[in-house]
Amino acid sequence: MRDVEMHDADLRNQISSLKSIDNIAYSSSKSSSVGSDEQVLARFGKRQQFKRNFNLLTIVALCSTVMNSWAGMLTGLQVTLFNGGPTGFLISFPVVFLGVLMQTLIVAELSSMMPLAGGQYNWVAILSPPRLSNFLSYFTGWIITIAWQAGAAGVAFLTSNLILALANVTHPDYAMQKWHVTLTLFAVIALGVFVCTVLGRILPNIESLAFVIFVMGFFVLLIVLSYLAPKTDSPQVFHNFFNGGEWNNNAEAVFVGAIPIMFGFNGNDAGVHLAEEVKGASRVVPKATIISVVLYFVMGYSMAVLILYCFTLEEVLTSQYSIPVLGIFQKVTQSNGGTAALASLIIVMLIFGTIGAMTTASRMLWAFAREDGVPFSRYISRIERRSGLPLYSIATTAIISMLFALIGLGSDAAFNALTGLTVASFYTGFMGCAILMLYRHFTVSNMPWGPFQLGMWRVPVAILSLVYSITGIIFCFWPPVALVTVETFNWSLVVFVGVVMISIGWWAVSARKTYQGPRMEISSQRWLELFAEPGMCVEQEPSPAKTPERREHSADHLSP
Repeated sequence: MRDVEMHDADLRNQISSLKSIDNIAYSSSKSSSVGSDEQVLARFGKRQQFKRNFNLLTIVALCSTVMNSWAGMLTGLQVTLFNGGPTGFLISFPVVFLGVLMQTLIVAELSSMMPLAGGQYNWVAILSPPRLSNFLSYFTGWIITIAWQAGAAGVAFLTSNLILALANVTHPDYAMQKWHVTLTLFAVIALGVFVCTVLGRILPNIESLAFVIFVMGFFVLLIVLSYLAPKTDSPQVFHNFFNGGEWNNNAEAVFVGAIPIMFGFNGNDAGVHLAEEVKGASRVVPKATIISVVLYFVMGYSMAVLILYCFTLEEVLTSQYSIPVLGIFQKVTQSNGGTAALASLIIVMLIFGTIGAMTTASRMLWAFAREDGVPFSRYISRIERRSGLPLYSIATTAIISMLFALIGLGSDAAFNALTGLTVASFYTGFMGCAILMLYRHFTVSNMPWGPFQLGMWRVPVAILSLVYSITGIIFCFWPPVALVTVETFNWSLVVFVGVVMISIGWWAVSARKTYQGPRMEISSQRWLELFAEPGMCVEQEPSPAKTPERREHSADHLSP
């Protein structure tokens, strides 16, 4: 027994020496020949558990439908116009895009080096100083997990609101109630669960179909609005600020109005959390994240400029419908049927967005659960053998989204806090990665970057992304109006602090004893066989008959 323990300790010491930040990726001559996706996972101690059914096109499709550029932008148009007006909207959109692009370049480089489903918490675990690695990794995992859970609920909420707003257009006597929104959201979530489970094996094909509808729907709306909608004057678009929140100046109003745009760009890391289901992930995932963000801007900004020519600001802010774009469609088509047809394109895309967000959220939750990062990890981290899908994490994601929906029964303001919570959580998790990447850039002479590298642009891109992220976090907690009441208070900060306190509390009570960072899922012996330097003596592992049975998640874990 003592020989076994000494042998295991010796293997762990060898792995620890190899798994420094200088050697963890493409450093050794032996590992340079290890190029398959499964072996890339093995380099980080992980075993292949999913089928790799996604390629560049299908993962770009998923990322694009999750962010839903033109569809999501049209749904939340009035929120941005209330603070900033048309001109503020047209200014803040490209500024947010540039900031998100800086973030995306950092995400692309890190995902190329470590294409793991956990994404940010894996990167933090490897890049952090050893003494802080476990806690920082755990905290990042919680923040990003909550961000995706809240994001999935947020997309479902937009979908249910638009469905009921359209019902109000086609049936003017209908009066929307809060519980109607909640039940409709439950139905949208149930549809998402059906697609993610029963149709999970053909999800890449579904995403391809969604992308075709996404592109075709964009051009259909573009053509219809271009030819049929009456156009306003250019000064009403390019020289028309509006300070509905009564802030001190237009600049403050524009910053506050940019929050929905930031929320729309959330999801640029969706491909990262499906990296273990993507063929050639270290090369494909970075490309997909960048392409999807650029597509979001091109399609979203084009639609924004066009739609701002199709109405006056007063028509949006005084619309009789909760989703003002429905009034624009009605004005253009002069019929309820035409309005329903155009609105249905947006509804279909938002449903696909909900499916994509639930898929991504469930994968992030599954990945974090396999490290014992959340309660009931033993169950949530299971993958059902017949389907090859994380059914427990999908079910948990659906339940969490439904619980978020119940908040809306009590207060619209409380549920709207999900927008700020999602932005703050994503940006906080990103900042940890960017800061630690800069730290390692200046302290490690030979970083093992993956195929996608920023090179000389790494430092300026990281600094610009941090400046943008800090600014975004500050303003995502601001209320929509300067005169704050209980109804207008932005509860995002309260919810965010609550999430942080819960995560720290769970760390103090349980996780600090069980969470060891990213765990080894392959044997120490197998890892050394694959990645030990040539000439290193690797003794044979003791006979299985004399070796105690290992748990699937052993105590070995990746150390930086």
